[in-house]
Amino acid sequence: MAELIRDTVFGHFLRLMTGNKVLLYEEEKNPELWKKYVHEEKSGNMAKHGQTTPPNDEKPEEQDTDDSQARSTSAGSTVVDRDQQVNEVSGKRVDPEKGRDVHLVDWYGPDDPENPRNWSRFKRIWVTFCICFLTFSVYIGSAIYSAGIEGVSREFGVSRTASVLGLTLFVLGYALGPMVWAPMSEIPQIGRNPVYIGTLVVFVIFQVPTALAVNFGMLLAFRFLTGFIGSPSLATGGASIGDMYSPKKRTYGMAVWGIGAVSGPTLGPLVGGFAAQHRNWRWTIWELMWLSGFCLALLIVFLPETSSANILYRRTRRLRKLTGNDKLISEPELQGESMTGKDIVMMTLVRPFTLSIGEPICFCLNMYIALIYGLLYIWFESFPIVFIQIYGFNLGLEGLAFLGIFIGVFVVLPPFVWYQHKYIEPKFDENGELKPEWRLPPSFVGAFAIPICLFWFGWSAGRTHWIMPIIGSAWFSIGAFLLFNSVLNYLSDAYPEYAASVLAGNDFFRSCFGAGFPLFATQMYNYLGVDWASSTLAFISIAFIPIPFVLFKYGESIRKKSKHARHDL
Repeated sequence: MAELIRDTVFGHFLRLMTGNKVLLYEEEKNPELWKKYVHEEKSGNMAKHGQTTPPNDEKPEEQDTDDSQARSTSAGSTVVDRDQQVNEVSGKRVDPEKGRDVHLVDWYGPDDPENPRNWSRFKRIWVTFCICFLTFSVYIGSAIYSAGIEGVSREFGVSRTASVLGLTLFVLGYALGPMVWAPMSEIPQIGRNPVYIGTLVVFVIFQVPTALAVNFGMLLAFRFLTGFIGSPSLATGGASIGDMYSPKKRTYGMAVWGIGAVSGPTLGPLVGGFAAQHRNWRWTIWELMWLSGFCLALLIVFLPETSSANILYRRTRRLRKLTGNDKLISEPELQGESMTGKDIVMMTLVRPFTLSIGEPICFCLNMYIALIYGLLYIWFESFPIVFIQIYGFNLGLEGLAFLGIFIGVFVVLPPFVWYQHKYIEPKFDENGELKPEWRLPPSFVGAFAIPICLFWFGWSAGRTHWIMPIIGSAWFSIGAFLLFNSVLNYLSDAYPEYAASVLAGNDFFRSCFGAGFPLFATQMYNYLGVDWASSTLAFISIAFIPIPFVLFKYGESIRKKSKHARHDL
């Protein structure tokens, strides 16, 4: 438990208040361990080449002939007979032109317990749950408001379409926020936790003026701001999962995270429905504040940092302070030294857009997932028409109709896990790598599940018992789960160095569609009817079905033409 709390916000606060006398790291207990954390080979490469890896054109026979003649001085530096400096850790001569005499801090081996990939199973499961709960606590903020749309319309004297803006602006905030917050979490000096916790604090606080809004403009402004501020987990959550799990096991963590992502929009109308029915629309916002506030308290105490770059950065700072050795440095710091202000702006603000639009793989898959997300939100607007107007449900019972979507996730999860374990895991090579295109086959099923759902729902509503459209709705979560899991894992594997930025771009596309589609949903369903409106959406989804099939066949050749995708698999 002490190891879990040590890297949390609460743990850092305790260490600060006690002068780092509690929750000690191993190197603080034994300062001589610093040599254990220094990577000899990389330090030697830095001395010889000025980079952690040797140039591709270096020949094996190119060795320093007189490294063995090195002798140590009392100051700890090393020189040779010709007064040429030698790196103490590796014994390599420091090239006077391109070399650099540093001691590179790294993981001390493949089983370093501070590496998130080596955390215990319990710790990884717990942190996965925390990320899942955070995602749920924010994602529910969109749909929980939908239960109070009629109340907002009555109180502020606006049309129903106008009151839907409280939903769409919140989702639009989802789109824009990760473009800033997700790449920021990749900066080693910042890491994931400050982004998660800092934005969640503001998210919770901003629920108060939202719930107390005195006019419609104030409500819309704070709904957008809360969506923008609370959005990091929607993109960075996948990167956090990738921090902890090897590529072979990451899909299971992503599957659990996907449950949190689906649970938010589907349980929101249920949670908010009874509150809006028995109180008013403001109670849906208070519920969101209580839920996210509890999540904030939980994460402050129990969510450790998962960014390996940030963990190494902080380890290096501790070692420099303990030993007084200014030569100690980590790879994340080396990368940061060469970054200018322009580079940081490019990474945090420009890169997600350029990858999303400039990479054909990203663009096609982002458009597909955006369509699914947009269909979800426009389809949600048909539920009041079907279950309140046609079947006579009240506002609270209408929320129960969304349980079909929620249950669908748990129906598809076991066969998905079985398929991954039996057919995908054996395809990983001895280095734990998998050709990214093998992430896509589950999406073949998911692509067909979406139109099945929409046809089933549209043509059973009003013609059969109310349970039939609810059963049909489960197909949507089956399709969305398989598509999202396949696409997010594929993008993470195809663009491992830019995972957070790529996922942020994906979130931007899908949230833009999710924000815009509900604005015309009611008019479309009223004009076309539930049957043909749902069928129209189904036909649109059918047009996108070929995308995963085409990428499965041609994705590798497309990747090898890209400047950003990996080419080695």
